[in-house]
Order: sequence, then C-alpha cells, then structure tokens
Amino acid sequence: MIALLQRVLEASVRVDGETIAAIGPGLLVLAAVERGDTAAQAERLAERIVGYRVFEDPEGRMKLALADTGGGLLLVSQFTLAADTRKGMRPSFTPAADPADGERLFEALAAAARRRHAPVETGRFGAHMEVALVNDGPVTLWLQARPDGSNNRAT
Repeated sequence: MIALLQRVLEASVRVDGETIAAIGPGLLVLAAVERGDTAAQAERLAERIVGYRVFEDPEGRMKLALADTGGGLLLVSQFTLAADTRKGMRPSFTPAADPADGERLFEALAAAARRRHAPVETGRFGAHMEVALVNDGPVTLWLQARPDGSNNRAT
C-alpha cells in the first residue's frame, strides 16, 4: 500500500458539487492499494500515518505526529499512485489492485486509522472527487507498507 502524506492547514473533498469531507490542520493522505496488498499492510500503514512525525515542536523541529497534535486526517483513495511510469508516455495501472480489493483494503485502512485517531474523514471510493488543500510547508512525504513487511519505496 502507498500513502502520500501532505501536511495541511485545511483540506476537503467534493463529489457532485457537495462537500463530503473536510478537515482543518492535519494530514491529507492520498492512498493506493496495489495487487497483493493485505489487511496487515493497511494496519501497518495506518500506524505509520498516525505516528509519523511531520509536525513542528516548539523549537520548529518535525518531532510531533498527528496523534500528538490532535489534527484531522483526511484519507482519499487514489489508485493512480500505483501506476508504473517506467516506460513510454502512458502510465500502466497493472500494479493497482482490482476495484473490489482496492475498496476493501481502503476501508480497512480507514478503520485502522479510526481505531488509532480521531477525527478521520474519507473521500468516496471510486467517485470523481475534487480535492482541495492548503499544503503547510509544503510538507509532502511518500510512505509505503510492502507485502514483505519493509517500509521503503520500491526502486
């Protein structure tokens, strides 16, 4: 599973002109499920999202996690993060999970995040979403929970 974390001052998701989710200061996380991902990876990724230290302490150092700040978490499904872009001029989405597995594991990620933190908002899986954000920093980081238990980005 892949998560692109963005530290935000605010973020929201609109579907068909209606705001379905919004947060103030916290994290907007774009998440992708890849073929072969499991519920264990969703648990590990939720743990990392909530515990990853990307917020500044009083000395201005990134030493605080979302769990420390009480900020909002907005999870948005984005299968395009799983694209293979190594060849040609068009992305291949072969690495992305099929929609049924993607939705099941995205929901598992959201449930795992909710067990660890509040508030947690989500976009709508499979919908055409308009995502708005004010990135704070900007701070944007890539996290990955791989099937073998490692957390590094594939090369």
